[in-house]
Amino acid sequence: MAVAPGYTKSGLALAQYVITTPKSAIIPPNATKQAAVHNMPNWRIKHDPATPGTSTGIMTMVSDPSMTGHAEKFDTTFTNGGGELYSLSYANDADAKNFVYDAQVWIDAGSTISNLEMDNNQVIPNGDTVIYAFQCSGYAGVWEYSANVGTRTSPIVKWLRSTVPCNPANWTPNQWHHVQISYSRDNAGNVTYHSVWLDGVQGDINQTVPSAFTLGWASGVLVTNFQVDGIGATGSSTLYLDDLAIYRW
Repeated sequence: MAVAPGYTKSGLALAQYVITTPKSAIIPPNATKQAAVHNMPNWRIKHDPATPGTSTGIMTMVSDPSMTGHAEKFDTTFTNGGGELYSLSYANDADAKNFVYDAQVWIDAGSTISNLEMDNNQVIPNGDTVIYAFQCSGYAGVWEYSANVGTRTSPIVKWLRSTVPCNPANWTPNQWHHVQISYSRDNAGNVTYHSVWLDGVQGDINQTVPSAFTLGWASGVLVTNFQVDGIGATGSSTLYLDDLAIYRW
């Protein structure tokens, strides 16, 4: 109802609204899509020295299970909670400031995983490397993101906890899970982690942290990491990655 001095009251208007959050990240039409990143050649495989213990990994392209007909299989073994880092230089773009990481992930039953890390790195115009590090942490039980709590030339990496629950051990095994991560940066390399979606359920983060590192990497290079960390004295895991696309604009 509208009411104003000197005017007759309006009639009563009634309407019902259903407001829902999007079940996936919103990608603008001008975004560049780097499709099928999981199938690109020249992935690098190594133990992450920032994790304890040891680890080894093997990547194999398979057709089953898969969503697109060609999934990448990651077989990882470890001791004492070691983590295996799978990484790829997938494009060159120093100017993009907004990213959405979009992937389908399958975890075989019986896999022993503490953390599942899905990263993106970018060398920006000033030569610094911006690290967009993001992981589902079994130790913390939430999605975590990294920050540089030191300086660009003497960096100190620290994982910070969001309030959005996540634990790889709680993912239903032997089925595909859709993961999307949305983040952006400013000119100085401060990163804002906006939201994460897991199987269509949105979790808002909305935290900005410094994340620029002077590492001397090649100008404009874009690198993605897929890291699997173990838990316990010894163990192994088998994961599949399919339909990995990274959008940027």
